[in-house]
Amino acid sequence: MEKVKYATILSNMGACSDRFCAGGYSAPVSVEEMFERAASIKKLQGIELVTTWHITPGTKEKVKELLRQSNLSLVSIIPDHFGESKWGKGAFSAKDKGIRREAAELTKEFMDIAAYLGGDVVSLWPGQDGYDYYFTADYIKERTWFEEGVAECCAHRKDVKVAIEYKIKEPRVRSYPSTVASTLLMVKEIGAENCGVTIDYGHAAVAYENVAESVAILKKYGDKLFHMHMNDNYAYWDDDMIVGSVHTIPYIELLYWLKKTGYKGYISMDQYPYRENGRDAVEESIGWLDSMYTVLERIPEEEVAALYESGDSVAATRMIRKYLFNL
Repeated sequence: MEKVKYATILSNMGACSDRFCAGGYSAPVSVEEMFERAASIKKLQGIELVTTWHITPGTKEKVKELLRQSNLSLVSIIPDHFGESKWGKGAFSAKDKGIRREAAELTKEFMDIAAYLGGDVVSLWPGQDGYDYYFTADYIKERTWFEEGVAECCAHRKDVKVAIEYKIKEPRVRSYPSTVASTLLMVKEIGAENCGVTIDYGHAAVAYENVAESVAILKKYGDKLFHMHMNDNYAYWDDDMIVGSVHTIPYIELLYWLKKTGYKGYISMDQYPYRENGRDAVEESIGWLDSMYTVLERIPEEEVAALYESGDSVAATRMIRKYLFNL
C-alpha cells in the first residue's frame, strides 16, 4: 500500500458532548492526555487543533513541546468561528462589521501560529455563517463579505493555505459554504492560489454528494482540494461515526479518486465518538481505511478503466463484490 498520512482532530481523543448531554459522555480529558492518547495510535502522524479548545496564542510554546514529545506533526489549525456566542450570527458574513474584522484577525493570527508550529493549513469551518429564516439575509452582500474576509486572510501570508470546509446545515439551518459547487464558486471568486476546500465526508454525504465526484470536481476546476476530514453517517445528519461503518463501497471509490487525482494531503479523522472510546474509534477508522486501500490494491487499474469506459453497472458491482470479499 502506498504511504498514507493519517491525522486526527485532537478533540477526537477526549470527551464529546451534545445539546442533550452538555457535560459530555465521559470524564473530561486534558490537552496533555489527548496528546498521549493520540501518540499511542501507531499509524497516526498528524494532529489538527481547534483554537480555544486546544491552543491559544499564550499556549503555542506548550503545544509545540507536546507535538515534539508525541512525535506528531501539526496538520492544520481550525479557528473557532463557531463555538462562542459572539459568532452566533456569523463570522465572515456577520452583519456586524466589527465581528467580521475579528473573524479575519483571528484567522490571520493562527495562520502565523500554524506556520510557527510547522503547519501549512488553516481549515475554516464557518459553521455560523448562514441564515435560518427567509427575509433575514442578503444573500449577495453576505457572500461578498465572506469572500472579502477570506481573501484578506489569504493575502496575509502565501505559505499557509486557507481551506474552506463546507456543510449544508448545522448549526445554521442553511450555511453559505454548503456544497462542493457553491464553495468552489466562492473560492474562484476569491481568486487566491492558497485558497481551497476541505471536504468533510459526513458534510458531503448530508448534502447528498457522491464524495468521489466531489474530489473529481475540485481537481477538474482548479486543483482545489486542500484537506480531507473522514467520518461516516446515515446521510440525514452529521453523526461523525467511524469511517466505513455505513458507506463502505462509496468510500472505496473515494479512495480510488483521491489516488487518481493525486491528492497528497493528510487523511484526517473528524469524528464525534460520543459513547465510544475516542482513541479506539480513531484507530478503528484507520483500520477501515487501511483495509479499503488493500481492496483497491487487489483491483487491476485496467479493470477499473474498462468499467468507466463501458458504464456497465452489473460488472461494476460484480467487481467490487469480487475484490471486497476476496472471492
